Amino acid sequence: MLPVARSVPGESTPQPAQASGISSGPADLAGARDSVRTSSSDNTRRAYAGDWKHYTAWCRRQSLAVLPPDPQIVSLYLTACALGNVTGDKRPNSTSTIERRLSSLSWNYAQRGQPLDRKDLQITTVMARIRSTRAKPPARKEAVRQEDIIAMLETLDRGSLRGIRDRAILLIGFAGRLRRSEIVGLDVDKDQTHDGRGWIEILDKGLLVTVRGKNRIRSVEISRSPSDATCPVAALEMWLKFAKINHGPIFRRVTGQGRLAGSRRLNDQEVARLVKRTALSAGMRGDLAEHERARKFSGHSLRASLPPLSDIYDGKA
Repeated sequence: MLPVARSVPGESTPQPAQASGISSGPADLAGARDSVRTSSSDNTRRAYAGDWKHYTAWCRRQSLAVLPPDPQIVSLYLTACALGNVTGDKRPNSTSTIERRLSSLSWNYAQRGQPLDRKDLQITTVMARIRSTRAKPPARKEAVRQEDIIAMLETLDRGSLRGIRDRAILLIGFAGRLRRSEIVGLDVDKDQTHDGRGWIEILDKGLLVTVRGKNRIRSVEISRSPSDATCPVAALEMWLKFAKINHGPIFRRVTGQGRLAGSRRLNDQEVARLVKRTALSAGMRGDLAEHERARKFSGHSLRASLPPLSDIYDGKA
């Protein structure tokens, strides 16, 4: 049985590859930059010309004047783009396409010496409505359950230092219901680093994790498990022992071909990748296609399965 946290009172950087036999002088690099700049500029002009043609054709069909620029007419056009009413194919434009078309109109009008006021209330209101109605809600992440975390642990290499670290991350994150930034932000003790977000205290009966937020401090107690195989405290103790960490960041990069713990703190994105990788390797949500499964899991999955915790103590950071 895995322990569940409760709130308690208390306060090898990769080197750039070098190509052999290839040399570039300043003139070569300048020429390459000019070529890229010219190509990009040509593409932009072509896109702007196409958008202007698209707009003027719509104005003709609606018997509306193209000049001078009229924010109301432009707003009607943008709305028609969103609804798919500009052309006969009835295909709505994406938000990014509509934003580009507005930029195109602004540029084309400026070239004609008659600037379009993009900050006009009619235009800003229409664009705000388009963005809000097109916005996609964030994908809900799949919750990791107790049986899932055990299966995920089985995919790790128990004999490697990286496997020992990743085991501690998964168990501490799941048992403590910690955010990925809180996991990697932990230090061995209080105020040991400038970027630390919390610290730990290992006790006989468990682990006390203190997390410092922007405006408060919360403390979470994680109990020891009867089985060392699924005990988050034992997993953390093993990582600290074999990584020889007694000061500073707890969860660090593994260097020296997997034999040493470096000095650099892990990035929270690495926790998300760890959860995703082990969840997929464990076969979780095998009923879904591979690309759908990959979107289902992230660092938040460690927290999603547990009910909200009510902090007994909130202190000022």
